[in-house]
Amino acid sequence: MKPQLFALLTAFFWGVGGYFEKKGLHLGNLSPQMGITIRTFIAFLILGFVSFPQWKNIPHTNPKALLYMVVGGGVMAGAAGMLCFYTAIKGAPLGKVMPIAFTSPLFGVIMGILFAGEPLTFKTIAGMLMTVGGIVLLTFG
Repeated sequence: MKPQLFALLTAFFWGVGGYFEKKGLHLGNLSPQMGITIRTFIAFLILGFVSFPQWKNIPHTNPKALLYMVVGGGVMAGAAGMLCFYTAIKGAPLGKVMPIAFTSPLFGVIMGILFAGEPLTFKTIAGMLMTVGGIVLLTFG
């Protein structure tokens, strides 16, 4: 499958998942911390199972690569980002939270330009401006 299809499926799963997460937090009167713990535990079980054949590669992986995964995926996106997201969806409507929360591609583009030498093109600038404009319209309009 094309990467764009996986990106669209990601958006679908995250959008629909956000709805169920919000409902679960409110119906169970759960704290954001408990919600993210449940989510992470279930994800850990599923991902541990599907990644099992690759576990043998970990001892041979560059330690710097593992550090990037731990800091970027585990600490920043996995813990800090999800705790902030759960706190946001517990306290505000999805229509206000999700457009702001999912501006993450803008930060990814900026990181790519600043640190990975990716080009800043007219299309990139136009896309970023349209994204921000759409978010402002959805959130404050």
